[in-house]
Amino acid sequence: MRKDSLRQLYVDELKDLYSAETQMVKALPKLAKASSNAELRRGFEEHLRQTSEHVSRLEQIFEMLTEKPTGKKCQGMEGLVKEGSETMQEGYEDAVMDAALIGAAQRVEHYEIAGYGTVRAFAALLGESEQVSLLEQTLREEKQTDDKLTELAERINSQAGKLLEETQTGQTSKQSKGTSRRAA
Repeated sequence: MRKDSLRQLYVDELKDLYSAETQMVKALPKLAKASSNAELRRGFEEHLRQTSEHVSRLEQIFEMLTEKPTGKKCQGMEGLVKEGSETMQEGYEDAVMDAALIGAAQRVEHYEIAGYGTVRAFAALLGESEQVSLLEQTLREEKQTDDKLTELAERINSQAGKLLEETQTGQTSKQSKGTSRRAA
């Protein structure tokens, strides 16, 4: 692969990430609003702040490259955001909704981690050490966010499971009462 074609691929991938991050700036407030767990809500709000920093870092990189960040729409993120919106409309309650939101958010984080890992490798091949540093910082933050979501999921999924057990236990005892009455 010629270096100039690798550079163009690098720029295209950066544009894709820029589009992805700007889509997340719009989506994260909706995730925060849909959260019933205060810690999860704060996590989404904190990640919104971080995501704005990610956008700024990408803009710095585009300035270094004398390129514009626009011109490409990240279809992958668009699909993930759409799925997250559909999840919010499912009507799940409290911990179950929070568990669903965490799942949607982790899919986004994994997508971003893959994207930032790729562009970091391209920047290294192109000898763009300052850009590598900026991309590594964002990659680290994306991984930290994923770790925090995993920690929250362990607690929230447990709460969602308890709600499921309570619902099933309530249905079982109602069914048992109905069976007992018919037998009598």
